[in-house]
Amino acid sequence: MNAKQPSGPIIIFDAECVLCSANAQFVLSHDHARRFRLASMQGEIGAALYRRFGIDPANPETMIVVEGETALRNSDAVLAIYNGLGWPWKAAFLFRLVPRFVRDPLYRFIARNRYRIFGRREACWVPAPDHADRVL
Repeated sequence: MNAKQPSGPIIIFDAECVLCSANAQFVLSHDHARRFRLASMQGEIGAALYRRFGIDPANPETMIVVEGETALRNSDAVLAIYNGLGWPWKAAFLFRLVPRFVRDPLYRFIARNRYRIFGRREACWVPAPDHADRVL
């Protein structure tokens, strides 16, 4: 790890999914504090983190946000990301008031159907050079 690389949470995402890649780009563009790092589930680090938390990287039903020994899943992961981006994105954290048993089924439906709804990239998304130090 180089001196410029943050040590904060790692977002593991599907780099072949159009929606997931767009969200990763959104995070890189709006994370002015450079808090988050990203790893694709297709890469060695992302796949290892998925396996560490009992998720099959070849068939995940959730993205995760890993911080230390903890992994947030499903809607909790999404809300933690937006909370970590600061204002105005932090306002999305109010959705935590919606019970998880309502939020998570919607999240899982979208996750299971992400390729059908949003499309799939032919190749994994690659970050711009100015964000390369934040993608593992």
